[in-house]
Amino acid sequence: MTTALRNEIRELARKSVREALAEEFMKARAGALPFVSAKEQADIEKLYGKPSNKGVRSIRIRI
Repeated sequence: MTTALRNEIRELARKSVREALAEEFMKARAGALPFVSAKEQADIEKLYGKPSNKGVRSIRIRI
């Protein structure tokens, strides 16, 4: 196996693991969110307005 092929396989494995971990963390965070009833949600929207559909931009910096 050549070094280039080995490095490519390693990078693909890393990317796959990162994606799987990100998905699992997202599920865990969603499971940790408290349940909000329809009445509570209506009160929140009345006080603060509905959330905007604007996209959020985030930047990752690797140190």
